[in-house]
Amino acid sequence: MLSTKIICTIGPASDSPKKLAELAEAGMNIARLNFSHGTHHSHKKIIEQIRKLNKVRQYPIAIMLDTQGPEIRTGDKAITLISGKRVCVTIPPNEESEDTLFVNYVDLKDDLKEGSCISLDGGLMSLKVCGKNKKGLDCEVIDGGVVKAHRHVNLPGAIVKLPGITETDKRDILFGIEQKVDVIALSFVRSSETIREVRASLGVHAQQIKLIAKIENQEGVERLEEIVQEADGVMVARGDLGIEVEMEEVPQIQRRIAYLCAKYGKRLIVATQMLESMIENPVPTRAEVTDVANAVFEQTDAIMLSGETSVGKYPVRSVETLVRIARRT
Repeated sequence: MLSTKIICTIGPASDSPKKLAELAEAGMNIARLNFSHGTHHSHKKIIEQIRKLNKVRQYPIAIMLDTQGPEIRTGDKAITLISGKRVCVTIPPNEESEDTLFVNYVDLKDDLKEGSCISLDGGLMSLKVCGKNKKGLDCEVIDGGVVKAHRHVNLPGAIVKLPGITETDKRDILFGIEQKVDVIALSFVRSSETIREVRASLGVHAQQIKLIAKIENQEGVERLEEIVQEADGVMVARGDLGIEVEMEEVPQIQRRIAYLCAKYGKRLIVATQMLESMIENPVPTRAEVTDVANAVFEQTDAIMLSGETSVGKYPVRSVETLVRIARRT
């Protein structure tokens, strides 16, 4: 049995009873349900399938509920951004045009200043704030592209006024309690207060449901030690973290999180792009193999697969590959 556990994100590529059974046979220990997607109905169906699998085949697969968190998203329509051109970033109900990008964060204009960066769709596109106008922010497109509807928006370095737990998160957590999930991963944790708030809401279930704090922004990094002490474990969520802070800082942050988790006896999960190339390809890159091995060397408690198992072409082979690397490390 591997000391490093494997977390698989369940999605269209893996949510059938057959695929879930194959993932379990390959080495999946925890099934992650990403509440940024899907509905309570669709998630409940997966939970029921996993529980049936555990009962019939005697698997001990745990269930993780991963909250959406206080996210900032683009509007309902796509927009094409051309590098070097200007665009106005604003909130509804301002008039829509070809050079207007809507976002759903009402304090955007107050929280950003000239020179601030706005990152879109996982860092694929970026804007620089040049000034403010009546509608919102006058921005220059640094890296252009097509921004589709409801894409993720990051504001690197900005102190945002978003709540630690949204109303949507509260409803999802209540659903998780009703479904008796084993783990709740809290997205974009910025302070230990968020963890205390959620733990209080668990009531009599607080001992059974473990809380994992996802470190994904500068505020979380700055309050890292207090967060580690309060949570049952920490996830190094390298995707958003690598946008919110300089990407070259991520390895050092990962090592610091590993140190603090060891110091306080907390669980450590490393996530994002572990075997990213296997979303499309049957074998990983050598760099990915080394990345996974280094996570095992750091005595990581669990490694998480995201797109590899949720939407990838080779979900089962990705788990098998992860197992082989871990066994040889």
